[in-house]
Amino acid sequence: MHATVALRNAVRTPLIRFIGRRSVPKSIDHSPRPHPASPTGVLPDSFAAYRAKAQQHGPLGRASFTKGFVGSSPGAALGSVAPKEGQFFDRTELPQRFHRLPWSDAEIEAIETGGASMCA
Repeated sequence: MHATVALRNAVRTPLIRFIGRRSVPKSIDHSPRPHPASPTGVLPDSFAAYRAKAQQHGPLGRASFTKGFVGSSPGAALGSVAPKEGQFFDRTELPQRFHRLPWSDAEIEAIETGGASMCA
């Protein structure tokens, strides 16, 4: 007996079995509700009130843009950008023991050949 003939003649039965008939709810409540994990358990008064209080990398309210808050002072007024004591911006500023090691010719050859040069 050929396996392909047996597979073609087999009737496909789904692995998932649903209990009961399909039923679509007649009405779904789409009214806004607070999230179950909300710390306050209440909805904000309005979206505008929420945006006025929300913070994401700074204030989200439009009032901060209209009053000239953003860009009103020069960048030098924000302070120095030099790293603090014990902090480094680049690996080359670290002590020599933390620098990257140079590649050897054997390692370069192994990478370029996909490792085949190590077996030959």
